[in-house]
Amino acid sequence: MAVHSAIVHVPEERQSVAAVEDRFRASSPGIPMSRGVLQHMYGLAQRTVAPPEEQPSDLAVHAARTLLDETGTRPGDVDLLLYAGILADMEEPATAHVVAAELGLGCPVFDLKNACNGVLNALEVADALIRGGQYRRVLVTSAEVSTRESRWSVADPGEVLNALLSLSTGDMGSAVLVAASDRPGILGSRFFANSWGWEAATLPNPYANHRRMGQLEIDSARLVASFDGMPAKVRGAVGDIGVSVDEFDLVCVHQPSVPFTRIACGWVGVDPDRVLATFPAHGNVATNTIPLQLATALGAGRLRPGDLVGMFGFASGASAGVVVCRW
Repeated sequence: MAVHSAIVHVPEERQSVAAVEDRFRASSPGIPMSRGVLQHMYGLAQRTVAPPEEQPSDLAVHAARTLLDETGTRPGDVDLLLYAGILADMEEPATAHVVAAELGLGCPVFDLKNACNGVLNALEVADALIRGGQYRRVLVTSAEVSTRESRWSVADPGEVLNALLSLSTGDMGSAVLVAASDRPGILGSRFFANSWGWEAATLPNPYANHRRMGQLEIDSARLVASFDGMPAKVRGAVGDIGVSVDEFDLVCVHQPSVPFTRIACGWVGVDPDRVLATFPAHGNVATNTIPLQLATALGAGRLRPGDLVGMFGFASGASAGVVVCRW
């Protein structure tokens, strides 16, 4: 199963870290925030912001339409569409239907969600379904408009740390095409979970709160602790798949911040300099982080046919996973 291509749609609007901090101060009077704290703590320079009228499906469609055009894939060639974003247009129906309708697809669709690991899990599912003979071409799509969940107003200084990470998110859409192939593509995948850690990072469903939009809460220390035992499992999984980290031509690691990226690289056993840094210029684009690194590498000539790629995800829940593929 070949991962045929990866495309991201990056909104044109940018919000500088200074603008983010200024809005927070204006919305949270009396709450101290040092200038430059978001860049100092998380490495953020600016983040991408989608137009207010665009929904997650719109961003996913932009990316998917470009991918179909660039690969010469007709709508009728797609056998299954998956939508793997954290945020959705609505509770019902699946956002995948909205994406498929806009693209003119007539294939089966469904949503798949697992926090920031959604796309990696979707690749695992696509690989399994193609290997089982159910489908030949699976289009994986995702999108986030996470800047709309930014927590601008804080009344208690003790809540500031849990609110700051919500100010470093970014909006983006992505699409990855997985297709049956005679040559090796996805060589293997492994996923793990410490579900006892689910409370470390939450965004409540508004329908579960009497139609009040919940607030994104992230306890950084608790979130890191929720990955207890997973780094060793992930490193072991790479060996189980039959490769070593040193063999990878490209390593992609989920990037919710610069410090966490360094921590994740340590967990994986890879030098951070081998990872294409995407967080500073885009923010935490959640499920789009891995596709963004793939697309960036393709555009820079860092990813070529035959290259061995390791994709590592660490998401709230907590879950961790690795997908290894021969591009």
